[in-house]
Amino acid sequence: MLTILLYDYVPDILQRREPVRPGHLALIREYYEAGRLRLAGAIGEPIHGGLLVFTDEASAAEFVLRDPYVLNGLVTAHRIEPWHVVIGA
Repeated sequence: MLTILLYDYVPDILQRREPVRPGHLALIREYYEAGRLRLAGAIGEPIHGGLLVFTDEASAAEFVLRDPYVLNGLVTAHRIEPWHVVIGA
């Protein structure tokens, strides 16, 4: 079982994320390299949210508390859910 973190973003995310995006991507890289994060990316066209797949719930919850997108008001809501994978790598 994995854990997903779903973000809803502010409508003007593409404009507002630029100052904090390097920190957000660095945090993603940190969790990925530590083996705690499997996948991450934006949702929608235009982008309206994000999806991150973690190895456990604690990692997802900790990530939210550290994420520059959350700390700077770019995330309007988030959910952490267990993901019961049926098939996949």
